[in-house]
This record gives sequence, C-alpha cells and structure tokens, in this order.
Amino acid sequence: MTPRLSPRLLRAARALVGWQLDDAARESGVSVALLEAFESEAGAALSPRSAGKVFAAFELAGVVFIAENGGGAGVRLRRPETSIGSDEATLALEELNASNDE
Repeated sequence: MTPRLSPRLLRAARALVGWQLDDAARESGVSVALLEAFESEAGAALSPRSAGKVFAAFELAGVVFIAENGGGAGVRLRRPETSIGSDEATLALEELNASNDE
C-alpha cells in the first residue's frame, strides 16, 4: 500500500536521490510551481493523477515509499549503488556467495 504523499515525504524522497524541485518536476511531468506550493505546506494539494506521476518518477529513481505501519510513513532507497567511500559496487544479498568472499 502506497502512503498518502505529504510535503515531508516528497522532500525526503528528493533528498534521497539528490533532486532539486526542477529535477522532480522534469521527471514526473508535474510543474515546479505546483511541487513548490505543495512542499511549502501552504495548502496546495496534488490531484491523485499528479501524486501518481510523482510516485512513479521517484520509484523509477529507486525510492521506496513505506506506508504507515505503526512506525509512520517514510521513504528509503531500493538498493545502494555503491559503498560509502568506495568505488566498489555493493552486492545484493542474493548475490553473496563463496566466490565473492574476501
């Protein structure tokens, strides 16, 4: 179940993928002005269609929206692409085996 998109979730999702408002607008097809008004919590609302476009853009970028499950709604990245401080790619759990042990 996808959570209701809130200004905080949108800001958190943008922070995770390093997008500015114009990046989010370009990738989702929703105007910068609308996203800016929505994030400002000034009462601007996104239509279900616009919210769906925003969710889809961030999901394509690797963001997972976490529904409220007693701990609150949130966002996380689907899978890290590289280790912090390393040029070496990380391995997914299912890719771990004896041949790549160090």
